[in-house]
Amino acid sequence: MTDAAHAMRPPARRPRGLGSIVAFAALIVLAGAVLFPVLATALNGAKDLSEFRTNPFGLPHVWMWSNYWDILSGYRYWQVLGNSLLIAFFTVALTLALSAMAAFTFAHLRFFGDRFLMSYIQLGLLFPLATAIVPLFVKVRDLGLLDSLWGVILPQVAFSLAMGVLLIRNAFKQLPSELLDAAMMDGCGYFRYFFYITLPLSGPILSTVAIIAFVNSWNGYLLPLIVLNSESRYPWTLGLMAYQGQYMTSWQLVLAFITLTILPAIIMFLMAQRYIVAGLTAGAVKA
Repeated sequence: MTDAAHAMRPPARRPRGLGSIVAFAALIVLAGAVLFPVLATALNGAKDLSEFRTNPFGLPHVWMWSNYWDILSGYRYWQVLGNSLLIAFFTVALTLALSAMAAFTFAHLRFFGDRFLMSYIQLGLLFPLATAIVPLFVKVRDLGLLDSLWGVILPQVAFSLAMGVLLIRNAFKQLPSELLDAAMMDGCGYFRYFFYITLPLSGPILSTVAIIAFVNSWNGYLLPLIVLNSESRYPWTLGLMAYQGQYMTSWQLVLAFITLTILPAIIMFLMAQRYIVAGLTAGAVKA
C-alpha cells in the first residue's frame, strides 16, 4: 500500500475508554433508582404488617403469598382494574383519533390563523391538570357528567391533545411530500390519503402517543377523585382506599395491590418500547 493510499484512509475510531465507563455507570445508577422502588414494593407486598414495619428494605423472612392471592381472588380488584382499562381504552382511542386528524390538518393544510391555533393548542403543554381542577369540576358538573366515567375520559383526552398533536404533526410533516403529490395526481383526496397512506406509515408515532396517553390515564388520581363518587366506578388508584381504615392501613395489602395493578402498564411499555423510541425520534424534529 502506497503512502498516498495510507494517508487517504480514515483514522480508526479510538475507544472512548473512561467516558464510556462513566456513561455506563451512570446508566446503571439511573436504572437502579428506577427499579428499586418497584422491587421494594413487590417484596413488601409479600410481608405481613409487622415485618413491613421492622424490615422495609430486606427480603421477607416469611413469604406471605396470600396477600397477592387474596387480592386476585377478590371481586374488588377485577372491578377497579376493569374500570381503569375502560377509562384508558377510550382515552387512548379518542386521543389518537382527534390528535391524528388535527395533526394532519396542521401538517398539510394552510388556512387563516392556523399557526395561532397550533400555538394555542400547544399552550396545553404548559399547564398540568391540577391547575384547572376547579373550573374543570364546574364544567363536568354543568355537563351532567359527575360520577360518570365520561367525566374522567373527556378531560383526560383534552389534556392529552397538546402532546399528541405536536408529536404526530411533526411526524406527518417528515413524510415525503412526493407521496402527497403522487396521490393527488392519481385522484386521491385528503381523506383517502390520510387513511390509506399517512396512518399506515405512522405506526411508531401513533404507538408512542398511545402509550403516553395510556400511562397518564392509568396513573390518574386527582381527576377520578374529584369526579367519581360511586365506589363501583373507581379506577385502581382510588381502589386503594379499600385497604385504608379509620385507625390503621394495611400497607402490605396496599403494596401488593399496587404491584398487581402497575403490571399492565409495565408490560405494555416493554412490548412497545422500540416503537416508542422510533416514534419520539420521528416526532422530535421541529418542522
